[in-house]
Amino acid sequence: MAIQLEQAIAVGKYLVTQRLLGRKKFPLVLMLEPLFRCNLACPGCGKIQHPGEILKQNLTPEACFAAVEECGAPVVSIPGGEPLLHPQIDQIVQGLVERRKFVYLCTNGILLEKSLDKFQPSAYLTFSIHLDGLQQKHDQCVDREGVFEIAIQAIKAAKSRGFRVTTNTTIFTGTDPQEIQEFFDFLAELHLDGMMISPGYSYEWAPDQDHFLQREQTQALFREILAPFQRGQTRWNFNHNPLFLDFLIGEKNYECTPWGSPSYSVLGWQKPCYLMNEGHYKTYQELLDKTPWEDYGRASGNPKCADCMVHCGYEPTAALDALNPVNFGRSLGALFGAR
Repeated sequence: MAIQLEQAIAVGKYLVTQRLLGRKKFPLVLMLEPLFRCNLACPGCGKIQHPGEILKQNLTPEACFAAVEECGAPVVSIPGGEPLLHPQIDQIVQGLVERRKFVYLCTNGILLEKSLDKFQPSAYLTFSIHLDGLQQKHDQCVDREGVFEIAIQAIKAAKSRGFRVTTNTTIFTGTDPQEIQEFFDFLAELHLDGMMISPGYSYEWAPDQDHFLQREQTQALFREILAPFQRGQTRWNFNHNPLFLDFLIGEKNYECTPWGSPSYSVLGWQKPCYLMNEGHYKTYQELLDKTPWEDYGRASGNPKCADCMVHCGYEPTAALDALNPVNFGRSLGALFGAR
């Protein structure tokens, strides 16, 4: 596994501290969205469907820092839109690194190579590159030819300059397991600092609503995709808790931890999940206090949650389960290459 030791120790200490303090609801990853603008129009994403006046807005660095301090999560994921379009993204990242937050800057890679001079390599900074398959597949997913080649070149440039780089892949219905396995084999040759995977979820504003997976489909597909990895036959380097991968293939039966990955954007604190469009709160405390959390997650019976197995809801659950003495040894062993 590719979760670096520093991050694993910091997150583990944070989780134990929350338990000792008796806190039942606390964030693990802040999804910080400093803008919704993008230089792609992926059919599976709904961010750029916001009205034009919202797409023009940016969070200031000060607003980003305030949100990070307000919720206290040890890990900050910066999606978008395309974060590298933000004119002050370097200031935002620098400020978060100075606060010793583990930052994952999520990008489609188009602007990455020309933006590298804005950043300094750090154990606290990782570029997470969106790649949904090999060239033909990925360019189809993002609806533009040539993006795959640009992203791969950017990955090589970033690695050559000492940056941490991971990839982020979304699996949709109709995915060919063998094709994805070949894709993971290709990524292994790039000597990445990890790969992340997640099943697609029916994001309400996404133009394409026909290619999202149901739960049984997800488990069957991921069992087939991950079979060589589970048998120890690959060099795939996943940036996941192994318990989350167990969940994806149906060996773990987790409930969603919807407060584990709160989302903050130019609109405020999204309630309760960044994949839904149910409004926003002004403060993080309002999100915690006013959200009817019992109405979310599969056990609630909410039809919007029935088939969701996305990492933002279930990776925090797996992280908490890793504290269980039964699972602790396996999670620790994964840091050193054991499955």
